[in-house]
Amino acid sequence: MAETSTVPLRVVVVDDHPVVRDGLRGMLAADAGFEVVGEAADGVEALAVVRRHRPDVVLMDLRMPGGDGVAAVAGLRAQALREDRPAPHVLVLTTYASAREVHAALEAGATGYVLKDSPREELFAAIRSAARGESVLSAAAATHVVNRLRGEPGEELTDREVAVLRLVARGTPNRVIASTLFVSEATVKTHLAHVFDKLGVTDRAAAVAAGYERGVLGAGG
Repeated sequence: MAETSTVPLRVVVVDDHPVVRDGLRGMLAADAGFEVVGEAADGVEALAVVRRHRPDVVLMDLRMPGGDGVAAVAGLRAQALREDRPAPHVLVLTTYASAREVHAALEAGATGYVLKDSPREELFAAIRSAARGESVLSAAAATHVVNRLRGEPGEELTDREVAVLRLVARGTPNRVIASTLFVSEATVKTHLAHVFDKLGVTDRAAAVAAGYERGVLGAGG
């Protein structure tokens, strides 16, 4: 009886960190069911790479300085529509799972959403599901979707995020916050990004307002 040959799934990896791309390429290369046919360092580059290679699945990071993943997901869908071809299945692979980001990625057209700390076999299964057009969500992402549908609040802020928000409420600029908390300005910006995500806001003023509304900030700020 002749053996049935299995064609590997063609994958494009989009991530701004070369080490992450290398790790994913090596991991996928160890399984005959996958073939990494292209890589991109940001969402803009991803459009050209996907057009050239026509993969079965795109592994898409979300936060990239050269063009964010949500915009790239929407761009890939629009590009496919213009060229009258099926849009690629996009599996978001990220460190973050805030309600706002999960919702935005799915609204843009992502097939699934998993986290970078997922076990290898879970990631492989998610890629296979995405290639079949099946929606797949990590446990954390699924929780945020359910909470959003129920109208429940998202994750609680960490103590450090609350400390940053309190200083923001006092009108403290990032460089002074960094000095006060003995961290870099880049770290302050990262904490603020997490605060915005968890509170479902997009700017400092809205974050402060949401902080008071949820009781995160006391009467004294």
